[in-house]
Amino acid sequence: MKSKPFALALSPLLAAAFAAAPSALAADGKDAAADPAEVAKDPDFHVQGEYLGTVDGEKIGVQVIALGGGQFDAVSFVGGLPGDGWDPAGGERMEVKGGKTEDGATKFHHEGVDAEIRDGKMTLSAAGEPIGTLERVVRESPTLGAAPPEGAVVLFDGKGTGAENWKGGQVTEDGLLKQGCTSHETFGDFSLHIEFRLPFQPDARGQGRGNSGFYAQGRYEVQMLDSFGLAGKHNECGGIYSTQDPALNMCYPPMQWQTYDIDFTAARFEDGKKVEDATMTVRHNGVLIHDATVCDHSTTASPLKEGPEPGPVYLQNHSNPVRYRNIWVVRK
Repeated sequence: MKSKPFALALSPLLAAAFAAAPSALAADGKDAAADPAEVAKDPDFHVQGEYLGTVDGEKIGVQVIALGGGQFDAVSFVGGLPGDGWDPAGGERMEVKGGKTEDGATKFHHEGVDAEIRDGKMTLSAAGEPIGTLERVVRESPTLGAAPPEGAVVLFDGKGTGAENWKGGQVTEDGLLKQGCTSHETFGDFSLHIEFRLPFQPDARGQGRGNSGFYAQGRYEVQMLDSFGLAGKHNECGGIYSTQDPALNMCYPPMQWQTYDIDFTAARFEDGKKVEDATMTVRHNGVLIHDATVCDHSTTASPLKEGPEPGPVYLQNHSNPVRYRNIWVVRK
C-alpha cells in the first residue's frame, strides 16, 4: 500500500470557527456528500482518517472516525494499520470513544494517555509529557488505476463514457458512474476490477452510511459501506453479505478511492439442480480478504436468484451517493 503525509487544508483558526457547528453537509442535500468541494468545507473531514507513527520504538496506527459536529471515535492498532503491519490474528486493537474538537484541536483521553490532533499530526502524551507523534497518511490501493488487459470487457472507463453499457446508468458531471445500475452484458466465470468511492456522511450510522454493493451475476453481494474503523462483519465493507466476514477490514476513509479485485466462479447446475456452489476470491485495496469463499445462496436483496444462466454486474442503489470508475471484466 502506498501512503503519503496529508496536511490539513484549514488553518486552526478556521477549524475552530466551525468545530462546534453541525456537519457542513447537513443542509446541502445527499449528493453533496459525494462532492469533494462540498466535503472539504466540513472541518471534521480534515481530521478523520489514518495516522501512523512510532511510540517507544513500536509502530502504531490509528483510525479516526468522524461522527458529525466535531465528535469522533478512534481505533488504535499496535504494529501498524490494517494491511500495513497490524496482525489481525493477535495484534492489539483498541477502541477509543469520545473525541471532540475544541479550540482548533481534536482531543481524546484514554487510560492515562492524551491525544491531540492539530494540523495533520496526532501528538500523544502521558502525565503531560509527550510520548510520540503520528502523521496523517492517505493510502492508495496498489491496484488503483489498473489497466484492462487485452480481451477485457470495459464496462466503464472512468472518463465519462460507458453509461450506455448499463441499464439505469447515470454519469456525474465529473465523469463518474452513479449507484443503481445493471450491466447489459452478462457473465459466467470472470475476473473483475472496480474502483469505488464512498461518500462522507458523518451524521449517518450503520447501513445508512455510504451503502451500496457489488453483486456478482446480480446474485451474490460484496458489500460496499463506510465501515472505516469497524470490526469487519459480513454486512460491512468487504463482507459477502449474509455469507462471510472479510478476513480483515480494509475499508479506507470516505472519499478515498478504493478497489475490489474479484475472481468469481459460478455455481454449476445439472438437469436444473445445483451441484456445486459459486465461489469468490476478493482483494480489497490489494489485500486478500476472501479466498475461494463459498457462496451457497444468493443475497436476499439480489435482483437475480441462483440459476444456471450467466448474470450481470449489478451496483446497488441504497439511496447513498456512491461513485464508481474503471470497471472491467475478463471472462474465464
